[in-house]
Amino acid sequence: MKKRNLYFVITIITLFTSIFGTYYIFDNQTEKPSYNKETIIMEESGITSGIKKIYNAVVLIENYQGDNIIATGTGFIYKKDDKTGYILTNHHVISDGNKIKIILADDKEVEANYVGSDEYLDLAVLTIDSKYVLQVAEMGNSNNVELGETVFTVGSPVGYEYRGTVTRGILSGKDRMVSVRVLSSSEDWVMKVLQTDAAINPGNSGGPLLNVAGEVIGINSLKFSDTSIEGMGFAIPIEFALAHIDNLENGKKIERPLLGVNMINANSPDFVFNKYALESNSDNIVGVIVVDVVDNSPAHKVGLKKNDIIIKIAGEKIKDTATLRYELYKYSPGDSIEITYIRSGKTKTVKVILTKGE
Repeated sequence: MKKRNLYFVITIITLFTSIFGTYYIFDNQTEKPSYNKETIIMEESGITSGIKKIYNAVVLIENYQGDNIIATGTGFIYKKDDKTGYILTNHHVISDGNKIKIILADDKEVEANYVGSDEYLDLAVLTIDSKYVLQVAEMGNSNNVELGETVFTVGSPVGYEYRGTVTRGILSGKDRMVSVRVLSSSEDWVMKVLQTDAAINPGNSGGPLLNVAGEVIGINSLKFSDTSIEGMGFAIPIEFALAHIDNLENGKKIERPLLGVNMINANSPDFVFNKYALESNSDNIVGVIVVDVVDNSPAHKVGLKKNDIIIKIAGEKIKDTATLRYELYKYSPGDSIEITYIRSGKTKTVKVILTKGE
């Protein structure tokens, strides 16, 4: 009997040791998440300190016609001298108005001066007296930010009530080519932009997109409003904006070249326009159809004709009128570029010297 009890005790001890030992080994070999409290605190404080570096440089913009607000948006002070504070925003925020009011981070209201803007760049420069400047934004470079890195915005979604709103996300994409409407009811221009999932809503336009250090890497410009699309906001790279800032600060109109053709898309679904496609045998061809050639224009001088289908500019493929303008406007009046087109089924190439547009 004692012997049987001894066997029973030994069996229990052996079983307990096996179970505990197995658990101990498994528990110690299983990889556990590493929560480094110091790292987390540093990351969050980095974003917080970044916000502090920009917050008071951001302004709410109200665009008026008479006494009526016709648009609101955001801007930021990017420069200051002894007399003047300079604000960067979007052209579409301040267009069509006759008075622009700035509301600063301390709620002080100041009337701003319009200096210069450009509808295709979607950029505008305003000024205020330097005594009102609370903070000046620091410029960064979007080329130095990797996909997936944290970015954030400061702006005024929906207007005054939600001014100073901070939203956060990641840099989702670079060099996105987005078609937009500028001077017509259809998409007539292409913008090369940054993509982010940080919330961008009406009123955020013109505000800064920033890296975690609080440096401006972009200017929020547009968002896809399709109800089936979420988290797709876009911003103009700051280095692109700064490349044009001197002209805008000096109120100079940006000179763009003239080719001298009226055109439609080769794949236009419109019945009225499709007759040109049929006449040109342009089935399945991507490009733009020449509807008319302006007399004495560069296109006229090199022999471009109605129903020619332009498929390349300077070697870059043209898929529609928006991309044609985008590629054309990379050049200046006086530049010589190569146009590739199709006429009666044959591909031809011609060099065109561009002139100054109106």
